[in-house]
Amino acid sequence: MSRKKTSAAADPAGLTPIEAAAEMAHLAKQIAHHDRLYHQKDAPEISDAAYDALRNRYRALHEQFPHLAPKDDPEKRVGAAPAAGFSKVAHAVPMLSLNNAFSDEDIEDFTARIRRFLNLPDDEALAFMAEPKIDGLSASLRYEGGKLVQAATRGDGTTGENITANVRTIKNAPHTLHKPHPDVVEIRGEIFLNRDDFMKLNKAREKEDEALFANPRNAAAGSVRQLDSSISASRPLRFFAYALGEYSGKPFKTQEDIRAQVKHWGFTVNEPSRLCATTKDLLGYYHELESKRHALPFDIDGVVYKLNRLDWQERLGFISRAPRWAIAHKFAAEQAETRLNKIIIQVGRTGALTPVAELEPVTVGGVVVSRATLHNQDEIERKDIREGDIVRLQRAGDVIPQVISVDLKQRPKNSKPFKFPTHCPECGSIAVREEGMAVWRCTGGLICPAQAVERLRHFTSRLAFNIEGLGDERIMELWKDKIIHSPADIFRLHRHRKALEERERLGEKSVTKLLDAIEARRTISLDRFIYALGIRQVGEATAKLLARHYRTLANWRQAMMAARKEDSEAWHDLDNIEQVGPLLARDIVAFFEEKHNRDVLDDLAKELTVGDFESRATGSTQISGKTIVFTGTLAKMGRSEAKAKAESLGANVSGSVSSKTDYVVVGEDAGSKAKKAKELGVKILNEDEWLKLAGDQ
Repeated sequence: MSRKKTSAAADPAGLTPIEAAAEMAHLAKQIAHHDRLYHQKDAPEISDAAYDALRNRYRALHEQFPHLAPKDDPEKRVGAAPAAGFSKVAHAVPMLSLNNAFSDEDIEDFTARIRRFLNLPDDEALAFMAEPKIDGLSASLRYEGGKLVQAATRGDGTTGENITANVRTIKNAPHTLHKPHPDVVEIRGEIFLNRDDFMKLNKAREKEDEALFANPRNAAAGSVRQLDSSISASRPLRFFAYALGEYSGKPFKTQEDIRAQVKHWGFTVNEPSRLCATTKDLLGYYHELESKRHALPFDIDGVVYKLNRLDWQERLGFISRAPRWAIAHKFAAEQAETRLNKIIIQVGRTGALTPVAELEPVTVGGVVVSRATLHNQDEIERKDIREGDIVRLQRAGDVIPQVISVDLKQRPKNSKPFKFPTHCPECGSIAVREEGMAVWRCTGGLICPAQAVERLRHFTSRLAFNIEGLGDERIMELWKDKIIHSPADIFRLHRHRKALEERERLGEKSVTKLLDAIEARRTISLDRFIYALGIRQVGEATAKLLARHYRTLANWRQAMMAARKEDSEAWHDLDNIEQVGPLLARDIVAFFEEKHNRDVLDDLAKELTVGDFESRATGSTQISGKTIVFTGTLAKMGRSEAKAKAESLGANVSGSVSSKTDYVVVGEDAGSKAKKAKELGVKILNEDEWLKLAGDQ
């Protein structure tokens, strides 16, 4: 994440309007990005503390320069837009967020502001209901006639996702309210997982080789956002009620009354709570709960204070995205020191190499930590992290351990900077780092044990070999039993017929059907074959471009071997293919630089027939197999349409002119490409000549 070093810590009052506007726009974009990750994808990239720091910096700038706020002003937005896949629900009463406090002084200021706003004398009682701040997913449950009719996420505060079917599976979320009840009431609260249930869920997922949830909040949110409600039902979700939305009954007088009524209707409320009469009482409750937080069965990341009197809440109202009468007092991230014994490299399913610190076990926030992420090479170098160092740890978001600093005074005299590997520790293949990217990746995807199952799944997927009966679960079983190691082994499964027939759930008919499906895929088109190899960044569209350009597997392979030198004609030819470019070209060439991958291709060649590329154009055309470059503005046909037309007629469209170019189609304001075509003697066509060649005139 990029940050402005000059103004990030500067006093807002010392900035010029131009500097402030630029930083506010940058922060707004960052906040929106992290809101989408947190509220839509349940996959936050940064800790709560880091997110809060972004919010606080933006708020400070906003207070100094309110007229410079960007259109997507974070102060006027709650959460993120609802995710696709669920129907939308408009909240009758907006579901707003809370402002945060981080110190005792912040709470003293909060209560003082309320007293000033309401113009209360110093001796007027100012009571607050204090509650634990559950780290879960906010939801609103709507009851009509006492029956649960709808449940929705917060979404952007105005519109949420309809999660009714999934909420009905939560055991302590009542389907029917205890009487007496109003005609209409919305119960606001938090969906969450107890800590023990979260640990059991992750252990079960680990056994099934499924991705682990980062924390209970992500697990709860991911469980609720399932299109299949049976998945939600299989997970021990819980619901705490803490507020009302739309309500048609007799008015309440206090927040305390609401909690009592909600309990009567059959809900669980978040405890331990306390009615506090003074600011001193609030801070006493906060520090008491902070010391006991790990004894609670669920995760909390702070406490919430709500002014008890509802008539005063109404008078105070809201400012921007949050109420004036409530605030969240967040806990500081917990830290500890320990020794970093070793830095190891883990290889993910996509080939990403992630450095991990192996630590002397230490308790951080009630959890014993023996490993922590180091993120990437840049992070290690920026913090100068070395093996043997005494490091300070923090549980980001109170869950994911990370190293935040090094105690240089205690560094061993013989310590050396960590050298990031240039080869995969799992398979020995070359590791590459793309320009401008932080991550190193293994190029041995087809043979790397850390990636093998994922690559095999891709190889047999619908857009690749599309082998019926060889789904994800079966591939995993065959891999674990060492029957399939590489893609070519799939086409040798007939040698294991007896072992397959003896497997659970597989009989003679099923095995015959599977082997017949494999036999039917021994001939495959070039574009599908290229896609099946799982080369980084090579999707379906790119595979078709490569197949169209090189025509045969032999030509493509020979050209990629020649393209290993970036000053070669073969490299420039690859780089100049429309929509390829240098970054993608390097990924393709890196695949062929690795001998393991070439061995896999040789092995597949013994089992398969890869057909030459055949244009979808009907019959042969004047431009089949020709390379065409378009430059300048076309008057009668847009550039995108012209390129699509050329490809449909079997031509290759390139982004630059070379000696292999057959035609350059020149429109108005043509530049260097037309000049280079003249220098190389390439045939130049105007738009009318191109249309005639394409058969449109």
